[in-house]
This record gives sequence, structure tokens and C-alpha cells, in this order.
Amino acid sequence: MSGHHHHHHGHDHGHHHHHAPASHGRAFAIAIALNTVFVAVEFGYGFIANSTALMADAGHNLSDVLGLMLAWGAAVLGKREPSGRYTYGLRGSSMLAALFNAMLLMLACGAIAWEAVQQLLQPTPVQGSTVSIVAAIGIAVNGFSAWLFMAGSKDDINIRGAYLHLAADAAISLGVLVSGVIVMFTSWSWLDPVVSIAIVLLIMAGTWSLLKESLRMVMAAVPQNVNPQEVEDFLRRCSGVTEVHDLHIWSMSTTETALTAHLVMPSGYPGDAALDEITRQLKEKFSIHHTTLQTEQGTTEHACCLHQQPHEHDDHGHHGHGHHHGHAH
Repeated sequence: MSGHHHHHHGHDHGHHHHHAPASHGRAFAIAIALNTVFVAVEFGYGFIANSTALMADAGHNLSDVLGLMLAWGAAVLGKREPSGRYTYGLRGSSMLAALFNAMLLMLACGAIAWEAVQQLLQPTPVQGSTVSIVAAIGIAVNGFSAWLFMAGSKDDINIRGAYLHLAADAAISLGVLVSGVIVMFTSWSWLDPVVSIAIVLLIMAGTWSLLKESLRMVMAAVPQNVNPQEVEDFLRRCSGVTEVHDLHIWSMSTTETALTAHLVMPSGYPGDAALDEITRQLKEKFSIHHTTLQTEQGTTEHACCLHQQPHEHDDHGHHGHGHHHGHAH
């Protein structure tokens, strides 16, 4: 009996994938609080100093706060245990958050660009000193917030989205600071809207890849970091496998990948240990966390053809007709 129990335990092996990303709860709380206060201050002073660059920066910071809230919500939801209806839990919310985030930024860009063009057509004097001081605070706030997310930005597109926004914000605030200083000494007020248009182009360049990647995820495409051909070649090379079909690889969340495949093994089911080993290697080589494999003996092809013929041909006695049912794993 104990032998059997151990056997079953091995069978579950490929499914210990509860390594949901660290939710970065504290980082999110601090960054959201700091940035919310800063947005209000920056927008107010932008209005007073007549600077579209400051208001543009504030608008962008606001979209960041919303983005951070989305990313945090998705990180929390992604940890919820699976239920009867959502058998994968709510992991998919992280992909939607990334997509929504990208769309929101694109919208903010449009509004800022519009405002900047108005300012260029009808220039009004800008208070360079106010702009410089507020922008300097912005560098500190965004730099610190970005640093909070640096560690998680490699593995999770959502945390990376948050990190990129904050890092971009710090760079943008630097641009605004420089333009404020120049305006202070030269009174070239046209520089301010020019800087805000440059900001917009910067944001759009960064957002485009986020938009593309999150769209791919939502459409269940094979993730960027997985080469489907390599995975298929690996499965074909596994001992006993003569054919691989119905291979699907997709993103379950912004950090986890799933795979399903049918393996044709004419010599029959190779035992749980063999499948566990394949599962383990898929995780190690391709970081696929959730593998479901079905084994077949390849006899159904003929059985299918058989059903289309008149019944008198059945006396050819196709053995194998009975035992072709894949031992689903």
C-alpha cells in the first residue's frame, strides 16, 4: 500500500506550481501613496506655472498610479485559490491588467500631446523656477518608487510594467527639470511644450511593446520566452515517443506557462515516473509550469478509417481496436 501511495505522490509532481509571484504589497502601497500626493502637487503647480510639461508629467504620473493599482490588484487576485468556476484561479487578471494599463497610457499620451500642440500654437510664459523645483521632487519620488520594484521586474510582465513606468517617469522629470532651468535663464517658453511632446513619444515607445505582449498573452499565443519548435523537438526525442500532436503552449498568467500535448507511444503507457520526468524537464528547460500529457498508442488512425467503411470489412479483425484509449495523465 505504501508503495502505491508513493507512486501517486510522484504523479502529482508536475503540479506544485503555487509559486505565485511575490505580491510586492509594501512596494505597491508606498509607491501608490507617494505618487498620489505628488500628482496633486505637480498638477497644481503645473497649472500655476503655466507649464504643459509639468501637467503632462502629472497626467503621466496619474496613469502610473492607476497602473500600479491595477498591477497590485492583479498580483493579489493571481494568488486566489482556484474555485469551481475559475479552475485556474484568477491568474489571468494579471494579463488583463497589463493590457488595460497599456491602453490607459496610450490615452494619456493623446491628451498630453493635444495640450502641448495648443501651447505651441499659442505660447504663454512659463515659470521656469517652479517647474524645476517640482520636477526635482518628481525625480526623487519616481526614482525611489522604481527602485522598490526593481527586483521583481525580471520575471513578471506586470511588475515590469510598473517598474518601467516609474523609471520612465524619473527620466521624464529629469527632462522637465532641464527644460525648466533653460526656460528660467532664456525665457524660451516654446521649449516646455516641445519637451512634453518628447515625453509623449517616449511613453508611447515603451508602451507599444507592453501592449503587444499583453495582447499576445490574452490571445493565448505561445509566450515570448518559449520556442514552440524546440519544445516539440524535445518531446519527439523522449524515449518511446513516435509522434507528437495537439501541442498547445500558452500563458496562464504574466508569470506562468501551461502546456498540453498528445504523445503517441506505440509500446503503451510508460508509467508515471517517465511522465513525471518529462514534466520536470519541461519545467527546467522551458519554464513550463503546468504540463498535461496524454499518451496514445497510435492505433486510432486506422480505427477511424474503419468506421467509414461498410461493416462487412470489420472481419479483418483489427486487434488493437479495444486498447487504444490513451491513458490520460
